[in-house]
Amino acid sequence: MFAAGWLVGLAGLGAITLAITGGAGASENGKPADWVGVLKLVIGLLLVLLALQQWRHRPTDTSQAELPKWMAAIDHFNAVKILGLSLVLSAANAKNAGLTIAAAAAISSAGVSTDKQVAGLAIFALIGSPGTLIPLAVFLIAGERAKNTLSSWKTWAAQHNAAIMTVLFTVLGMKLLGDGIDILIS
Repeated sequence: MFAAGWLVGLAGLGAITLAITGGAGASENGKPADWVGVLKLVIGLLLVLLALQQWRHRPTDTSQAELPKWMAAIDHFNAVKILGLSLVLSAANAKNAGLTIAAAAAISSAGVSTDKQVAGLAIFALIGSPGTLIPLAVFLIAGERAKNTLSSWKTWAAQHNAAIMTVLFTVLGMKLLGDGIDILIS
């Protein structure tokens, strides 16, 4: 349910963005419109600021890092709650929403047909989902034998979450800043 909700959330937000930006002049003479560059600059700046915040609030001792309360409670959620949570995390989370909107704006500005835009969005949703799909595949392949492996991944991710998110926000934010600047100066 989580993986399905995750993919639907990314694809849904991307489809809404494609619908809005498709008719908004996202492409001018084969190059993205200036507003696409501004959008990427704003999202990139927000991600860099999130990286700084994440780093400043990291735990000093990673062995004492804890999972967020919602993540610790997820093991006890029913299917409907898991579906809802995955929709929120994929489409309303600052990192995912920003990247999905930026990707959909870039896709809409590519000057390709609607079916190619939909295909590009589907590829983006799949590429943006290995953190959800890989653990699911491990569980589906190994079943109960995967519990120890998945548990160790969960513990490692909790301990290093601040560093992971800082690097992720920084790299993606800088990439979007660079893209935005390139659009605006070309």
